[in-house]
Formats: sequence, structure tokens, C-alpha cells
Amino acid sequence: MRIIDVRACQPACASPPDWRTSLGQILVAVDTDAGLTGYGVGGGGLSAIHIIRTVLRDLLMGRDPEPIDVLWRDMYRATLPFGRKGVAIMALSGVDLALWDLRGKAERRSVVERLGGVRHREIPTYGTAWDIIPDDMVGRHAGYKLHLGQVNDAELVEATARARARVGMTRLLMVDAWMRWDVPRTLRYAEAVEALQLHWIEEPLPPDDINGYAELVRSCPIPIAGGEHEFTAAAFRELIQWQLHHIVQPDVCWCGGMTQLVEIYRVAAEHNVRVCPHRGAEVWSLPALAALDPQPLAESGRPWMTWVGGQPPIRDGWIEAPDGPGFGVTIDEAKLDVLY
Repeated sequence: MRIIDVRACQPACASPPDWRTSLGQILVAVDTDAGLTGYGVGGGGLSAIHIIRTVLRDLLMGRDPEPIDVLWRDMYRATLPFGRKGVAIMALSGVDLALWDLRGKAERRSVVERLGGVRHREIPTYGTAWDIIPDDMVGRHAGYKLHLGQVNDAELVEATARARARVGMTRLLMVDAWMRWDVPRTLRYAEAVEALQLHWIEEPLPPDDINGYAELVRSCPIPIAGGEHEFTAAAFRELIQWQLHHIVQPDVCWCGGMTQLVEIYRVAAEHNVRVCPHRGAEVWSLPALAALDPQPLAESGRPWMTWVGGQPPIRDGWIEAPDGPGFGVTIDEAKLDVLY
């Protein structure tokens, strides 16, 4: 089997009117002479599409789609002068996922099977909300994550207390600071809400504040999570080995694809660090949660990505990984309204 084309586009959808549209999720298709097409999703919008069309496609044309780890290495090296992180790895992620989908289809096996088989048939979910937890989300998940806006300390505490009262003490509750706090503010907040039993505080600092994260891991009474804006297993290895997070949160559509997510799980297991993938309830991360994760918890997906068919539903706070060939996705290309 040989690769005869690598295609990429950005389907139009009702994504938020910010970088999540201008640099939003892209669809990648890898076509073969066997009549099989693998699909994946990356990020980076038109910039990532340009990288795929001008660099990665030429690299893969005519090649056997196996072994994927060799193709990943070659793609990484080809983008190294302008890559390593960010848009280039987002582009590579979509291609890598398409190759994994293609592998499963060629073998008539699910990605879960390729990762060792089902360890967890059902996976608990948590829903992510902004500022308040809406009525239609209450009771639907095992846990909830609240994005906290740029308000004063007292309002942060009040918002967290309201959220805890809304979901009760038996459900998990997490907060996401969106990289906008500093160490003193995080510690003040953690002390004020300690009795509310938060499961974690997510991304309280900018990703490059290494010393700050080290201090929080040592001093904060609430676990520190982060990493959705980090790229490649090599970078996650540093986060893990330097003990900068209690929980790492790679996004498989951004961090380098399934090839890198598998390696991140391996390194994390060696150091007893938990992995909780960003938007893990999406079909692209679910196989790793089902097959590799000792304590799986799946975050609700990006609701605007309705063009990805085959996404399993969340029912009563639980979700199952698809068992069809590859990722089990269905893409109706004829009905795609393409932005780029």
C-alpha cells in the first residue's frame, strides 16, 4: 500500500470568533492506492494547511504508511527549522492521526485494539463551562471544570463556591485560570477554596513560567494541571521529569498526534504522573483513555466540530471509545463547507 495524496482543509463551523477559528481545527486525509483513506484532525488553520500542502505531502507521497513512528520522525525533522512547537506540530498531529486511522482500517481493527485492547469499557466524563455551570450541564457528568474570568480574588472564590454548591460535593470540580494568574495569587486562591475540595487548578501560569510551576507543585494544597499548550513528548518529558505538574493534559490534535500521546503516557507512568488529555472525550483521544489510562477522565469535546461523524455520545456522565476500524470516524466530504 502506498500513499497517493495528503489533503487538508478547514471545514467551516460555528467555532468561537477568536484564534479557535482563524487558527482552528483542520481535517487531514491520507489517500492510498488501496482505495483506503485515513482521516485525522489537527490545528493551526490555514497556516497548518500550508505546511501540509508544501512540506508534509511531498515527504509522504509514494511511501508506505508504515511504520508510523518512522514517518513521524521524518515529518518532525522536515519541519524542525521552523517547527518544534506550535502550528507545525499541530499540522503534523493531523497527519499522524490520519495515519493511525488508516492503519486501523487496513487491519480492520480499532485504534483501541492497536493500543493493546480495552482496559476501560466506559470512561467518566467532565464538562467544561465558562463562569457558571449551565442548567443543562448539571447532573450530566462525573465532574465539572469552570473557566474563571479576570476578576478580583473575592469574586474568584465566590464563583468557585457557587459552582461547588451547584454540583454538590460528590462530583469532581476543577477550575481553569487560562494562564492568567501568578504564583502569589494562585496560592491565595488555593488557601481560600481548600475546603471546597477542588480536583485541580488548571494552567494558573503561562507555560514558560517554569520556576513558578515548580513552586506551585511544592507549595499549593490543590493539584496543578496543565500542558494543553505544550507540544511533543520531548517537551512533556521535561514537564514530568522536572515535576512541574501533578497532571499533564496533552491535546492529541495539537501535541503531535497519537504517536506522541502514547509516548507521553509511557513517560508519565514511569514518574507516577497522571495524564488527562485536553478534550479527551473527542474520538481522537478516547482510544488512549480506554486502552492506556489507569485513571481515565474524559473532558467534553469541542461542540462546534459537528463535521466529525462517528463521535460517541456522552450518556449519564460516561462515554465509550468507538470500536469500528481506525478511529471509527465518518467524514462526508461532499457535505463539507470549507473555510480554507
